[in-house]
Amino acid sequence: MAIRLTRRGLIVALVVLGIVGAVGATMAVRGSKKGGDAAPPGAAPAAVTLEFTGADVAHVESLPLSRWLPVSGTLQPLNQATVKAKVSGDVRQITVREGETVQAGQVLARIDTADLEAKLAASIGALESAKAQLALAAKTRATNQALLKQNFISQNAFDNSESSFSVSQGTVKSAEAQAQLARNALRDAVATSPLTGIVAKRHVQPGEKVAFDSPLVTIVDLNALELQAMVPAVDVPELTKGMKVELTIDGFGEQRFSGKIERINPSTEPGTRAFLVYVGIPNAQGVLRGGMFATGRVGIAAQAPSPTLPIAAIRMDAGQAYVWAIESGKLVRRNVALGRRDENTGRVELKTPLPADLPILASKFDNLKEGAPALVKAESTNPAKPA
Repeated sequence: MAIRLTRRGLIVALVVLGIVGAVGATMAVRGSKKGGDAAPPGAAPAAVTLEFTGADVAHVESLPLSRWLPVSGTLQPLNQATVKAKVSGDVRQITVREGETVQAGQVLARIDTADLEAKLAASIGALESAKAQLALAAKTRATNQALLKQNFISQNAFDNSESSFSVSQGTVKSAEAQAQLARNALRDAVATSPLTGIVAKRHVQPGEKVAFDSPLVTIVDLNALELQAMVPAVDVPELTKGMKVELTIDGFGEQRFSGKIERINPSTEPGTRAFLVYVGIPNAQGVLRGGMFATGRVGIAAQAPSPTLPIAAIRMDAGQAYVWAIESGKLVRRNVALGRRDENTGRVELKTPLPADLPILASKFDNLKEGAPALVKAESTNPAKPA
């Protein structure tokens, strides 16, 4: 059967044939390029060289480091007192409660005085009787003295009257002392505060019977507190009175408090090789309380320069400190021993010798591997001008 092609059909067939030929040629070219660039089987990938800038590395420098001695302990009021009963008896009244502010001389408690008043009355009666006996003895002595001058009595008789007079004088003095003791006991039945402060504890309640020297009320003065810190004996020679102490106290977050060393115990604590150091802390606002735990540090003068590195250059692995160094174009891990840290300068003493010109990574980088190619990129001295 004959096929009739119109002019329009012929043109469409030619266009389709041209497109198919172009696609085939393109695929052939791509296939040939891919086959020519392919790496041989089993070849290792090329290693990537790590580049670091001058800001990423540091070097060992000899610098003097300030030393900070840590201290810690519990705050205690510098002035406090436990008021005790000076007489025995029933507690008739307690005028204060815990947390109340009291002034020096303010009445804290009263003890029943019925028995004390009776003892005072008996002492006064004994004193009056003794005074009467003394008056009689004095009159007899004067009479006998006159009779002795006229030789109407013997010297022995006068000596007896003189002795009776002396005994009466002693009796009067004893009675006076007893009466004074009774007055003192009556006065001591009223307990007063020896200082201005805050009531920390009330030990008794009204109606209780107390004995002599029983505690009644404890008063604390919070205007000045004291920290008792244990310091090793090797550090004590570097401490002096008046040295400032920076403190942080539990419950106050990052707020800083200041104090100073006021006293240093002259001997070590039993069973230890440490000394007690007393740090005074002013507390005029009364925000601090006794029993709070404080931690702080004492700044000690810088010593001779020593090799140091930035703290940021130090890494830790299982308790071992190390650094990443660049040697002969490769990363090398070096274990190091550390000494003092100076948080103010951000540097740490290095006890392991390292060359001063050895580049050490001072920034934190992850996934570093020992032996990886590395270099420090030199900074351009003539930067290109922007277009």
